[in-house]
Amino acid sequence: MTKNKTPKNRYWGDTEPPKSKADFFSAITGPTSEGADSQVATIRMYGPIDSWGGWWGISTKDIGEVLDALPESVTQIILRINSGGGECYEAVSILNMLRAHRAQVIAVVDGLAASAASVIASGCEETVMSPGTQMMIHSPSWISWGNARDFRKDADYLDKLEASLVEIYRAKAGEKNWPALLEAETWLTSDEAVELGLADRVGIVADAGVSETVGADDEITLITIDYPDEEDAEDSVARVTHLRGSAAAAALHRLPSSSEPGNPNREEDAVAYSDLKAGLQTRLGVTDADASDDSLLAAVDQALAKQPAPTNAVPDGVVQIDAAALEVLQEQARAGAEAREQQTRDRRDAIVATAVREGRIAPAAAQNWRDQLETAEDSITTVLNTLPKNTIPVSELGHSDEPTSADEALYARAFGPDKKDS
Repeated sequence: MTKNKTPKNRYWGDTEPPKSKADFFSAITGPTSEGADSQVATIRMYGPIDSWGGWWGISTKDIGEVLDALPESVTQIILRINSGGGECYEAVSILNMLRAHRAQVIAVVDGLAASAASVIASGCEETVMSPGTQMMIHSPSWISWGNARDFRKDADYLDKLEASLVEIYRAKAGEKNWPALLEAETWLTSDEAVELGLADRVGIVADAGVSETVGADDEITLITIDYPDEEDAEDSVARVTHLRGSAAAAALHRLPSSSEPGNPNREEDAVAYSDLKAGLQTRLGVTDADASDDSLLAAVDQALAKQPAPTNAVPDGVVQIDAAALEVLQEQARAGAEAREQQTRDRRDAIVATAVREGRIAPAAAQNWRDQLETAEDSITTVLNTLPKNTIPVSELGHSDEPTSADEALYARAFGPDKKDS
């Protein structure tokens, strides 16, 4: 994935990353035909593999949170994959986490399992290629910068990394001319993947559970990863929702949201409505599972009519405040927020200014670095601090409106297509 120029959005390429993690990564469990004591989980990996996590891709942290949230009754995991790949070590780590789980793991390629995603797909206990799908394997690559000795060292490292990946392919498919296959960037149809041995069969695998058997007493578990906002992406939360009855049946029929450009599907809205309706029925004591919206609204009206008339008493924990005083407090809060934003801007300006002053980057590249600090301050600051001082002469020798080759080399080093990917 590093043959071309640096992708605009890392492993998403030119596609804008979805704003909701559930658009490309989620999990759901449901009962099997064997009964409630045995459940099957479906995990959907419909995006790139990226240690950054968040909206940038699927990380080992994401997989770990989902696996930890799975009920003890899950005996099988269906891992549905449509991914162009990403980071090697992240993929190997995800694979080993799945292998270590108590449940049997079946990988199902729904679209593409390329690069690092092929490592996960082929390393599972069973690998199923859906009709019309493809798998791609190639040699690992990364961006490098340095002298001849550095490049020789990097080449040796890449050879060892490739040997580690071959171990996984060989365990699945046996002895082949793996170096030649990887060097050629081999694309395989579903039948060719089976013929080579990286997949076990071509077929259609249903999602978790048998939805027709879900009744009022059956329960399924929906697991998604929540990110409050982009700055708090590291503070992800695995949200676990338990659904019964009609909400459970609707969730089992739910289609994954599209990760393609444009307007993604919003089947989550239908699931949320079914969940809300089931919750209202439980709280209102409505026993009819097929109760209409009108009957539920009538039950709500009856429940409200039985409530005591409101009083002016202030409940415990509530403080009344004068409207003018509240306005003053709100204005102070706004001023504080603006001051904090200005501090953030000043801090980021200072980071770039220091890097220019110390000769780590050229003035012409300063704005590029400053823009990157807006989305990933910690990681970009770390990169700047690792750049050697006095690489760029501090005193001005001339003036040009165009970046120099040194600028481009430094920028490529920090924002290369991949860190350690395949």
